[in-house]
Amino acid sequence: MSDDEMPNRALWDLRARVHGTTADDRFYDVESFLAGRQTLTSLEREMVGDVAGKDLLHLQCHFGMDTLNWARLGAKATGVDFSPVAVERARELADRAGLAATFVEADTQRLPAHLADGFDLVVASHGVLCWIGDLDAWMSGAAMALRPGGSLVLVDLHPAYQTIASLDPFVVDWPYGGGEAHRETISDTYASPGLETEPQESVQYPYSLGEIVTAAATAGLTVTSLGEHVAVDLDPRGLLTRGEDGLYRLPFGDSHLPILYSLRARLPD
Repeated sequence: MSDDEMPNRALWDLRARVHGTTADDRFYDVESFLAGRQTLTSLEREMVGDVAGKDLLHLQCHFGMDTLNWARLGAKATGVDFSPVAVERARELADRAGLAATFVEADTQRLPAHLADGFDLVVASHGVLCWIGDLDAWMSGAAMALRPGGSLVLVDLHPAYQTIASLDPFVVDWPYGGGEAHRETISDTYASPGLETEPQESVQYPYSLGEIVTAAATAGLTVTSLGEHVAVDLDPRGLLTRGEDGLYRLPFGDSHLPILYSLRARLPD
């Protein structure tokens, strides 16, 4: 593990311990999940499609809630995360939910060889590539895990949205792409805005859409769909106001900036 990756694992070990444990958690209500709540967004389900009977690999699965929801939809699901705390919690959650899934502790930039050619679908969503120092290695790993004809589906924060620190006042403090490491100390979590956590160093990396698509192509994948989404049913960063239709938008003059992008890329037969 590199010097840049070590602080991120400590951060996500901490988050894996606290997520789903507070009353104001925005994403990880464990009890409602156990009662049947579907955590996957409509965009994710639309992009991935029918998963019944398919082998699905979920990258950066955290403590497994979304992986297990793919299992609920009929997938033979495997989740991968580099945090041993997250993987342990994921296995415990699977037992509590009575759902079958496999969880693997591994860095998604260095996927283990036993995952090669094993999956019809590789899926990752919401807050994915900003934690990846080697984008080419991540894409190559996803391609390696696919069977011929299989697809990678990625739904992530749009690079334009990631540049924005606040809307009122409108402040931009993050580069659009480049992949350079940016360090900061974090003492809170996106899941529970009121929760103060032990300060942890983090390292994040900004990528443009062009860099992401190029990395997919370099890994031997054929991009079949690239979407930019201005109205979404989840606000990952908590900056936006929900409209009367229940969707979130990012106002920009008389229009809107995209909040999420979606990419589907196929491994040729």
